[in-house]
Amino acid sequence: MEMIWMSLLLLVLLLALLGAGLWVAFSLTAIGCISLYFFSNVPVGDSLSTAFYSASVSWELAALPMFIWMGEVLFRSRLSEEMFSGIAPWVGKVPGKLLHTNILGCGIFAAISGSSAATAATIGKMSIPELTRRGYNKNQILGTLAGSATLGLLIPPSIILIVYGVATEQSIARLFVAGILPGIMLMLLFGGYVMIWSLLNPEGIPTGEAEHLSFRAKLRRSRPLIPVMLLIVGVIGSIYGGLASPTESAAVGVALAHLLSWKGGSMSRDTFTSALMGTVKTSSMIAFILMGAHFLTTSMAFTGIPRELATWINTLDLSPNMLLIALTLFFILLGCFLDGISVVVLTTSVILPMVEAAGIDPLWFGIYLVIVVEMSQITPPVGFNLFVIQGLTGDNILRIAWAALPYFLLILSAVVLITLFPAIVTYLPSQMGR
Repeated sequence: MEMIWMSLLLLVLLLALLGAGLWVAFSLTAIGCISLYFFSNVPVGDSLSTAFYSASVSWELAALPMFIWMGEVLFRSRLSEEMFSGIAPWVGKVPGKLLHTNILGCGIFAAISGSSAATAATIGKMSIPELTRRGYNKNQILGTLAGSATLGLLIPPSIILIVYGVATEQSIARLFVAGILPGIMLMLLFGGYVMIWSLLNPEGIPTGEAEHLSFRAKLRRSRPLIPVMLLIVGVIGSIYGGLASPTESAAVGVALAHLLSWKGGSMSRDTFTSALMGTVKTSSMIAFILMGAHFLTTSMAFTGIPRELATWINTLDLSPNMLLIALTLFFILLGCFLDGISVVVLTTSVILPMVEAAGIDPLWFGIYLVIVVEMSQITPPVGFNLFVIQGLTGDNILRIAWAALPYFLLILSAVVLITLFPAIVTYLPSQMGR
């Protein structure tokens, strides 16, 4: 029981440091130093240097800046301008009409950026003014964008899945493949909700704007999206087929992204430099957090707190489903105050032993964790997608959160579905290498 109080004390201290505005990496490192100094006999300096070095030389981590760079390049290309015209002809006669461009656009861009915030910003800059001008319901414009942008966390190549894979020593390739079906499922849930809502609320959808286009004309309108779709299929297909590792496919993706940007006429010295600097800043921030988290994980192992917590959880005789319900509430609460990557690196060292002790597959748990973290992206007070959309529209953040509530519930239903039917996550990874 003493270990439980120790862990609570460290958790309160960590939240206090974060609440005071200290960087996440510094907060994690500080808690690791305190736990080693007071609750173990291990030299702090030696452990710190070893943990930082081992975390920074991980080969799997090399894929992270590559995928970030690919997304940064395409973020500055003309993709967002071309996406609306490329998707619109295919959804003009579907209930909900052009609202589906938010869902499909976010799904496509999520597969090339790996970032939820970048997806919201890119698609939002294009869709919000256009859909507003055409007279679509404002809450649905905001809700579809906020909810669908969270797909950037799940649809591969996902930055947060790379972070989880490095932190837990899981195969990044298998994690990427495991995220495909849940990502498609979420897009179908969002699209189904939009269709039902539009049938029940026809006044929120403008009439008379559907064009009668032949199949060939639709393909001609969507021609600018074909290279991007081939890029996505190539990157993910090479991983799924075992032709390339995530790092190798990321390198190819970066080269093709530059080629697409150059062919589209949006590559210049300024865009190249800004994409490169954006990559360096984001990659450094994530790598720094991972080093702090690795040191905290090492510190926790020396103190024995995770082992004691896992033992204590086992004494409660919680079923796996009850444990998942408790963890879901915990992650949603934590996600109200921290970004998704911080939630993952903060919790995996303590949570994973409990999960494995309960007989839950760590691969499945990674996808579950990312989907739950998706919910936290659209919950105040620290819902990053809400902040991005507020910056684009100037609307009150509570109004945006209210508009995103149905999509929060849909993501929650996705958690229930993968719990009831775990094969949604595990089927494709189980086929790899066959």
